Amino acid sequence: MASDTPDQPFSLSQASHSGGAGADDAESLSPLEQEVLDEYARLLGNLNNMSTLLQELSANPSAEILDALRGLERKTSLVFTLLKASVYSIVLNTQIREEDGGGEGRESLGSGL
Repeated sequence: MASDTPDQPFSLSQASHSGGAGADDAESLSPLEQEVLDEYARLLGNLNNMSTLLQELSANPSAEILDALRGLERKTSLVFTLLKASVYSIVLNTQIREEDGGGEGRESLGSGL
């Protein structure tokens, strides 16, 4: 019965009309138990909706998502290039300072590389 209408929660009236369960069994549910069953039914509906949406997204990626990822890739590439340039500049400045400092700088530079 619940599979016919997944958006509606499983109710006490559905439990009393379901096959195999007597009216005494359905009426013996406490309000808390019924509330838990209703929440599980809502959760099932939400998970089914989410599953459907995720299948659609995986089959046909949104153009907006792809464009955003391309933009992120460009920005990441730019940051990486700027970082490499900064490191190169620091290394070059260090070498120049050591060469101006005398022979000691050359020995430590040769052993460090």
